Amino acid sequence: MGRAQSGQDLRPEEVYQRLLPSVVTLQVETLTGQHYVATAFLALTDNVAVTSWHVVADARRVAARFADNEFVEVLGLVDNDETNDLALVKLAARNRPRAQLCASNVPIGSRAYVIGAPKGFGFSIADGLVSQLQTVGGVKQYQISCPISGGNSGGPLVNSRGEVIGVTSWREKDAENLNFATPISALLSLNPSQPFTPWEDLGVPGVESARPVEVTTSSVSAESSPWDKRNTILDTTDSREPSAPAGLPSFKEALGGAVGEDVSIIVVRKQGPQSFRFVVPTGLFDHSSNAGKTGAEQDREP
Repeated sequence: MGRAQSGQDLRPEEVYQRLLPSVVTLQVETLTGQHYVATAFLALTDNVAVTSWHVVADARRVAARFADNEFVEVLGLVDNDETNDLALVKLAARNRPRAQLCASNVPIGSRAYVIGAPKGFGFSIADGLVSQLQTVGGVKQYQISCPISGGNSGGPLVNSRGEVIGVTSWREKDAENLNFATPISALLSLNPSQPFTPWEDLGVPGVESARPVEVTTSSVSAESSPWDKRNTILDTTDSREPSAPAGLPSFKEALGGAVGEDVSIIVVRKQGPQSFRFVVPTGLFDHSSNAGKTGAEQDREP
């Protein structure tokens, strides 16, 4: 992993200018049709970007925007590490610089910066300290005081020399400024050179294992992975929060327009999320066959 050419500390504006050409804002459409904003950065090899796995775990389409407002397609998944919440994705980009990485130990108390799209405000920089190296659910994590919000997921955590030392991952919602990033050394488990898999070929990622970013601590069991047990794995929604559906009528209308299609539905309950995949049949909500029947007869309908 490369080092910055200079070992001297940089001014915040110099750190920002060094990283900016390598950072992208991701626009993610999920299998369930929701839209989110997150962050990624180019590293390791040409046209490969690093982000958080929870950002693209259930992606159907992904696009990336550079700071100069160039949009490029994110072609698919190169590799991922669910334990460390890391993913490598392939961009249809050319002649873009890669961020410098630093996998050595980071002194506790050292200054750090995050660059991302908090609540959709892209290419924003904020600073803080590396508060501690913690072990959360058996996974090493940098605890940082840099303020982060939904949309920062997958963005770079940068030291004062402009080197990436971690990947912004999640925050504790019920605490004050308690934020976490995955150390960049965890990238060593990923292979940036292997061929990418297009999103459409990934299918539903295990369906039951796909984690909607709305999942909260109260809705998962103690046996879930450590990422699932966190108060929203840094909710990646942008400033335009997904609006709640109008209710059962809108749900019926949506399914009624998808007759014959293979659909995936995620139901979030107190017991946890459940995923369902099926082909929408004709007349799913047609109750005419029950006309004239008694309540008891209707209850016996399959």
